[in-house]
Amino acid sequence: QDGPQRKKRKSEVTEVDKQLDILAIGTAVGSILLYSTVKGELQSKLDGGHDNKVNCVRWHQENCCLYSCSEDKHIVEWNTQTCKVKCKWKADNSSVSSLCISPDGKMLLSAGRTIKLWDLETKEVYRHFTGHATSVSSLTFTTVKPMNENTPFDGITGLYFLSGAVHDRLLSVWQIRSDRKEKNAVMSFTVTDEPIFIDLTVSEVKEEPVKLAAVCRDGQLHLFEHILNGYCKKPLTSNCTIQIATPGNNEDSTPKPVPILAAAFCTDKQSLLLVYGNTLQPIIERVSLNTTESHVCLIRDVHKVLALKADVAVTKIKTPVVNSDTKVLVPGIPGHSASIKTPLSGKEKNKSKRKPGDTEESIEDRLGALDIDVSKVKTPGGLPQTDSFAVLLVQGLESNDSDILNKVLNTRKETLIKNTVARMPIHAVIPLLHELTKRLQGNPYSASQMVRWLKCVFTLHASYLSTLPDLIPQLGMLYQLMESRVKTLQKLSRLHGRLFLLVTQVAASEAVQDVTEVNQTAKLVYEDESSEEGSDDEMIADKDSDENWDEDDEKEEQSDEQDMVVEKEINGDSDLEPENESEEE
Repeated sequence: QDGPQRKKRKSEVTEVDKQLDILAIGTAVGSILLYSTVKGELQSKLDGGHDNKVNCVRWHQENCCLYSCSEDKHIVEWNTQTCKVKCKWKADNSSVSSLCISPDGKMLLSAGRTIKLWDLETKEVYRHFTGHATSVSSLTFTTVKPMNENTPFDGITGLYFLSGAVHDRLLSVWQIRSDRKEKNAVMSFTVTDEPIFIDLTVSEVKEEPVKLAAVCRDGQLHLFEHILNGYCKKPLTSNCTIQIATPGNNEDSTPKPVPILAAAFCTDKQSLLLVYGNTLQPIIERVSLNTTESHVCLIRDVHKVLALKADVAVTKIKTPVVNSDTKVLVPGIPGHSASIKTPLSGKEKNKSKRKPGDTEESIEDRLGALDIDVSKVKTPGGLPQTDSFAVLLVQGLESNDSDILNKVLNTRKETLIKNTVARMPIHAVIPLLHELTKRLQGNPYSASQMVRWLKCVFTLHASYLSTLPDLIPQLGMLYQLMESRVKTLQKLSRLHGRLFLLVTQVAASEAVQDVTEVNQTAKLVYEDESSEEGSDDEMIADKDSDENWDEDDEKEEQSDEQDMVVEKEINGDSDLEPENESEEE
């Protein structure tokens, strides 16, 4: 990375110049290479400090002092003259990904996911900061002096620094304060994609704004300009966005975007150096800043500059140019022929001389015969396999895509849920629990579905969850949800019992009403002469109906009664006669 620029305090100018041209390169095996850019050769190699990949290298303001951090969780202080380890200490429980030295050279910022500020004399932690959810990729100080000039300056208190992380679209700004309570970011800058390169102008005066240039993975450059003056709640958007595109005039009519690889401010702070195009042949251009427009698209014809010649000989094998009469024998399978540059007539002669049986298939035909139709290979049942479900779940949690999460979390198969939770990576367990907690607050159907996932997560990842120091605040919302639902369980069960009784009673009464009434009237009545009860009933009915009779009917009745009296005297049955009389009528 860049060599130390502040070396003017040394009296020997020659030694300073010698030190300025050294480029420190961290390797994947843990060693550090010191490369001389003037001589164009490797000067020395630093070994014995790290056991794993070196993530970051930082020069100290003093000569011959270098700091490096690695995947092995350690920070190493090197003496570049003796090429030996000066000091080594464990900095984090996970890998350390970034370093930054304070302006006065007495403090060191290190970051894995959380950010720590170290005192370089005692090698003790001076401050803790919350950091990011993923590994921090960039750390840099934004101010040299504190904004509040009234308080005495101890070299570090009151300064601001900036941090960016992998897969994080927010650049956070932190302030080092005298009290240890404030651990969160004071402000943040939002960009369109993960930042891959960051450069800024350091603010040296209180009224001077900090200018920030952030190059994102999508190839855009975002410019920010802000005065750091304390806490800001909302994320700040960019003042200007710069993109580069091709003109699209010649063969291809549609303009194509050209990715910006890096950007750096010039010494006048009013212009930028842009690095764009191909990583093999990057183009560096100086552009003056114009922040009056919110979006700037620069038209550059990159194809002319980056025209890579494809007809350059890739191999070192040279084929001799021979006449058509010459026959070249090539070792190997019979029928193979060498590629000979011959005249057109010679080619035609060779074609005519070739026998029909000697024709062989081309490489394209052979590959086509080995080609497998992926569309025909289907999983049984049409469902994705468990490993693809685990990959889908992690992708949905990282991108917060509701469609992917709904597809995975609405699965009802217990074995599929169990296998998916078992195969998902450890870092996705806490985001999955947060997503399940959010969905538990929804309708009861989704809540009952999420309980299956919760059960599998807690049974399979209990050992990992028990090692987290901040597990209780992480799962606080889930605890509150479960307690509130358990409290109402007794009342709900009582209410369920009462409602069940009411509903069954209502259903029973409705069932009784729905039964069709049986017609009780007899189709045929046969009455015996000896039945006295029936005659009494008929007499009562006759008395009730007598009131409605006409005078003619009464006369007929009187005549009938006289006939009945005569029959009475003959038969001796007086009780049955009124009944027979009524039936005859």
